[in-house]
Amino acid sequence: MARQPATWFATTRVSAKGVLTTAQHTLTILGVSALVVMAVMFVRPDLAKALSDSLNPAPALETVAVVAPPLSALMETPVAGTPAANTAPLTSEEKALLGTQKQQQWVTSWLSKRYRVAGDAANMLVSTAYLTAREIKLDPLLILAVMAIESGLNPFAESPVGAQGLMQVMSKIHHDKFQEMGGLQAALNPVANIRVGSLILKDYVTRGGSVEAGLKIYVGAGAFEHDDGYGSKVLAEYNRLKQVSAGKKVPTITPMMAATPPKAAAPVVVAEKSSNDTQIAGL
Repeated sequence: MARQPATWFATTRVSAKGVLTTAQHTLTILGVSALVVMAVMFVRPDLAKALSDSLNPAPALETVAVVAPPLSALMETPVAGTPAANTAPLTSEEKALLGTQKQQQWVTSWLSKRYRVAGDAANMLVSTAYLTAREIKLDPLLILAVMAIESGLNPFAESPVGAQGLMQVMSKIHHDKFQEMGGLQAALNPVANIRVGSLILKDYVTRGGSVEAGLKIYVGAGAFEHDDGYGSKVLAEYNRLKQVSAGKKVPTITPMMAATPPKAAAPVVVAEKSSNDTQIAGL
């Protein structure tokens, strides 16, 4: 009986030593494992991010349905007093400029097919051109012809020299004309671009004394002997639009080579054109 406490103490001591040894080995294994994991995460940060995301998942965001705004809202001018807001009775001159609804439909359909523009978008552009023409007293078909030649009815077109929008207006030069419409960022707004471009065009036609001279100034060729055929292209498109507006069947595809004379018969003045001449629309 006297030896029992000693035996129990020895047994307990051996057991405690085993437990401590096991705990030491376990901690050693855990420490080595932690070092390995840290090394792997250091080498592969993507794994560390994945582990972090799995341990701390981000709260689920509420899904909001996105509804596209109507086309008319995208093309509204950002200021009041636009041509669309003019509801005064039409004068005989304005009626002649605006034409009939049927004529506008013919023009819209033809331009939509010729330049591969969606019907609704083409309708908006044509309507804006006609309403702008009514306000500033300029032929809407001339406005549309300039738009067609300048940008192919692409409202987001931009030239290497910075001419922007449907009528390729140099917005940095004519920035003052965009101030009441929201600033330079309005240059790519179709309605604002048509309005400013049309005002510039009318000013140049008035200054030049004729449509031909105005177009030459518009394309930036006022100081040159010729405009590289720009005026001829615009007037040819203008004449086609006049025929369409009159209800005539006009092909939507125009043979490009038909209007270009053979190289040998080209006028001397064209052959002598300097390669350093620069022409910028909307200057």
